[in-house]
Amino acid sequence: MEEFSDYPTLDQLRNAEQRNKERINLSNLGIPCANCSTEIRGRFAADPRGNLLCWECAVTSDAEKEAGIRVNTDPTQATISESHLYEKSLCDYVVNVATGCRHGCKFCYVPTTPGYEGRAEMLSEQADVDELQEEWGSYLLYRDDLPERLHEELQQTTREDLRDTERGQGVVMLSSGTDPYQDRRAGQITRGVIHELLFRDIPVRVLTRSSIVVKDVDLFKDAGDLITVGSSIPSFNEELVGALEPGAPPPLTRWEALDMLQLEGVPVYVSMSPTYPTMDEHGLHRLLTRFMALRAQVVFHEPINPRGENFGLMITALEEAGLEEQADEFRKLKDVEEWVKYALKQLNWVQQKAEDLGAPPIHSWPDRELVRATSGKLRDQLAAMRQSPSPEQFEETDDPTHSEAHRPLFEDYEQIDHLVEPDVIR
Repeated sequence: MEEFSDYPTLDQLRNAEQRNKERINLSNLGIPCANCSTEIRGRFAADPRGNLLCWECAVTSDAEKEAGIRVNTDPTQATISESHLYEKSLCDYVVNVATGCRHGCKFCYVPTTPGYEGRAEMLSEQADVDELQEEWGSYLLYRDDLPERLHEELQQTTREDLRDTERGQGVVMLSSGTDPYQDRRAGQITRGVIHELLFRDIPVRVLTRSSIVVKDVDLFKDAGDLITVGSSIPSFNEELVGALEPGAPPPLTRWEALDMLQLEGVPVYVSMSPTYPTMDEHGLHRLLTRFMALRAQVVFHEPINPRGENFGLMITALEEAGLEEQADEFRKLKDVEEWVKYALKQLNWVQQKAEDLGAPPIHSWPDRELVRATSGKLRDQLAAMRQSPSPEQFEETDDPTHSEAHRPLFEDYEQIDHLVEPDVIR
């Protein structure tokens, strides 16, 4: 047992959990609210200094500035949600530990999703958000009591009750709408959530750009094959990545975190998404060479999608960073024919280089519109890529296999030029 003051901070209590490798259910301790002194029984949150707040005080507090962004409490009741990301072989469920993200990646699709747009009023009240896409990266609403609420929800169910598709494998992903380790507070929520999931033998996928993830190596090692940890590394060009992912750690830092984890025996993967139009086959070769050292179970690859408001924000970010040549390359993709050619060539190059190098399996994800813009055997192979499960293995099962669809598309672009029909999607 550890002793605390009458008003322990959230940080002190979560640190005690990590030291003792035990979850503490903060909903039932009767800790007084730092604001009104009411005993906390049920939902709670914390202020930016870590002071514990009862739910009424938490949801009526104004957003505060912390390290340049607005932070507050996320009032959502959601814990674990079904996800369509099984289509990409990522998961059947997602858990988001916060709303918003410090990283502010310009290509992020999250602010434009229907579920996110449906929360516009809440975001306005809790974080003074007016423009969901343009203000992405300037606010963060935490779900501090998520581990406690997930514990209660999982008490009412068993793993057998959860969806388990061929491509999703019953996996729960942290996170699809934010980075689960973007800062210490988010990381503490994430550790509690992962603990609850693993306790019930539910497989977990972690996707983060942050090196803070290595602090939970003890938890990951105990999980064995029930967990895989990955990072998004689309390029090692720090200037380019820094312009498009302004709040995220440098790509080499992400690689080093995965390297440390794999050396400790933790299963890892890489999300090489989205790859940029500035990269040629030699750049992709160098990228895959670095990934080989990680002994990743799989590398997920997806070319960039130029549709949507976020693509324009990417071009603007490159221009503001003085990367005019790179901005021009991105701008070309607004032409449908140019985008189709770029996407097909990158999918092909990545598969070719992986084959030449003996690199980890590449799980390619061609955009639905790209499939529509092709015909014949090329279209069949692209469609098969979309439908096949990843070769990852959760728990002890038969040796993993990967669909034969994930192979080079052609030897020379001229071979398939007659199968490309960009006018279909203009």
